[in-house]
Amino acid sequence: MNETLRKCLDDLEARIDPAEEERLLGEWVAFADGHFHGSLFAPQRTRKSPPGVDWPHVRVNAALDDYDLMALQQYKGCSDLLAGGGGNLMAVRGNYGTGIIPSLFGVEPFVMPDDMDTLPTNKPFNDVEAIRGLLDAGMPDIHGGMAPRVFETYSRFAAIGREYPKIDRYVHSYHPDLQGPMDLCELLWGSSLFYSLFEEPELVKALLELVTQTYIVFMRAWTDIVPFGEDGNVHWGLYHRGNIVLRDDSAMNFSPDMFQKFIRPYDQRLLTEFGGGVIHFCGKGDHYVPSLSDMDDLFAINMSQPELNDMEVIFQNTVDKGIAIIGLPPWAAEEAVAAGRDLHGRVHADVCEAAYAPPPSGPEAVRRMTATAGV
Repeated sequence: MNETLRKCLDDLEARIDPAEEERLLGEWVAFADGHFHGSLFAPQRTRKSPPGVDWPHVRVNAALDDYDLMALQQYKGCSDLLAGGGGNLMAVRGNYGTGIIPSLFGVEPFVMPDDMDTLPTNKPFNDVEAIRGLLDAGMPDIHGGMAPRVFETYSRFAAIGREYPKIDRYVHSYHPDLQGPMDLCELLWGSSLFYSLFEEPELVKALLELVTQTYIVFMRAWTDIVPFGEDGNVHWGLYHRGNIVLRDDSAMNFSPDMFQKFIRPYDQRLLTEFGGGVIHFCGKGDHYVPSLSDMDDLFAINMSQPELNDMEVIFQNTVDKGIAIIGLPPWAAEEAVAAGRDLHGRVHADVCEAAYAPPPSGPEAVRRMTATAGV
């Protein structure tokens, strides 16, 4: 552990107030259990705790190949929460992007330009014969690709916890970004996948089967280092019932029937295998949310773009059925409350993201898009 990391961890340990963190965790647990009765759940710490040392900003790319920098980047997020008085729980992860499981299959990584300061991904095969080769090869080496870095990062988080008891108790290690089965297929296959759904559906299902099994084996290896919580877990600082968070970002491109055929069965297997959890999606999801909401062991959803959805349809198929929404941008939650929509105490408004404003529409949206593109 380098001197800068140790100095910062000493600072974080000194600033953690156990009574405050226990209170906050208790509020999250009550919300997850359906015992919150207000209009919007938006917890906050009662005071701000500014850092006593200078926490440097660590760029994403710098952290990819340096364990101390990865730890410093992740624990800085915890320091920032205490400094701002935010209501999310402190949490860290092995922050290696969406390509973790794809890397086991030998894809080429794609690291973003450093000035973008954003996570890496991978280059897809975009070759049906390459996909057939993956299926012929079967289960990949679960300790290949990026796995050694991921597992070592969590081992180091555990070692930090053994040295710093308050960090161990109140900073939660959450599972890495393993995506969801269809998202993994798209990362491996590329955009030609969407033609193959019609042209070679059985080949797509075979790949879905392989990546689902790979997810299970990889997650089991991860829990050997970081066991799931007994009653619930923290992801992105948000507490939820169940154990995993699946990503269904590819699902926006699917009709309800296609979602039912190619996504839901594999998501359901993982929810059942791991004791349930949360499904996240970007983009539009109101067209398939009725099918999603009928899945067993789905305790919450997390969505990033309410402006692209009919939120009444979303609410009918989540909060009206006892499924929570966590991390909803506050403007969307506040609009629903202002309209008199009963949210049954099941919506968490992420005031840690209070800078999010309703996105522009109409001519203003076009103006911003063209300005960004340099048109």
